[in-house]
Amino acid sequence: MNAQEELIRRLSIKRSRQLGSLSQEAFAELELAVRERPQDFVDDDAEQAFATIAQALVRYEESRHDDDLLDDEQFLAARASRLARLTASCNEALELDERCIDARLMALLAADYAPDELMGSLLELDRRLEEMEGPIESGATGDAWADVFARPRLRVKAALARTCLDTARFSMARTYCEDLLAMAPFDTLGARYTYVLVLARLEDEEGFEWLDARERRKGNAWFHLSRVILMYKLGRIPAARRALRGYDQLCTGGAYILLQPILMDTYMPDRPTFEAGSFMESMLAAHEAEPIIADVPDFVAWACDQPGFYDSAVAYCQANGFDWREPGM
Repeated sequence: MNAQEELIRRLSIKRSRQLGSLSQEAFAELELAVRERPQDFVDDDAEQAFATIAQALVRYEESRHDDDLLDDEQFLAARASRLARLTASCNEALELDERCIDARLMALLAADYAPDELMGSLLELDRRLEEMEGPIESGATGDAWADVFARPRLRVKAALARTCLDTARFSMARTYCEDLLAMAPFDTLGARYTYVLVLARLEDEEGFEWLDARERRKGNAWFHLSRVILMYKLGRIPAARRALRGYDQLCTGGAYILLQPILMDTYMPDRPTFEAGSFMESMLAAHEAEPIIADVPDFVAWACDQPGFYDSAVAYCQANGFDWREPGM
């Protein structure tokens, strides 16, 4: 979530509405002025609440920069402190504006609930938003993301889709992903990544191929890994082997991250940004696939036994100075 950019957009739109109809050039000048001194344009509690969240997220991300230097005990202590500060900021924002959706969402995520408890809380939040605000409209652009004020509700639904996956509610996850793609077809939040994993778990080859075609067969770590899982679960082992080779060749560090899962922190509030084809992409895809992989207990062992896959994982580990432990230990 680029909260600072969203804040600038929100403030620019609100001020332009106060000024009346502006030309594109005049709006661009207004947006430059807001970008230079956004706090000067915060003139109501709702935007002050959002500004509070934006500042809190900047501090949250900055506090994570040295996590790699910490041992496990130090990391857990730093994480607990970081989440406590974020929770305090969310509460501060909600005191200003009790309808600040992002503050409510992040407060739930920062509470570090067990997955099922988080699921229940997110469902309740989404239900209340539906009752208060009605359905999310796609608007003139056909994509709800274009309305910056609709984005918090889209983030709630994306968090719900991922939490459905984490709690093995695969059919429910499918519904949320389909709804998100219908409301925001450009899919800035990446619901298609959650969706493709769900389709693999549900062994829905037709749905998988439809979604892959929708993406013009571009592929990425989620799609490549999901194809391996899908073919394996369908018992089409030669196709699964070919897909595994493709995953290894096309996803940076894919073999390593599948055999050596890395602990990922809570998304706050949505999936971290990543460069296409990067190790971060491979890491995020493997992390999000963990609930499915855990449900297919022989999958990792099978992958490890495929010619060249284990060696590829070890080679990437050694080339990048990572630690190695034998899979299954």
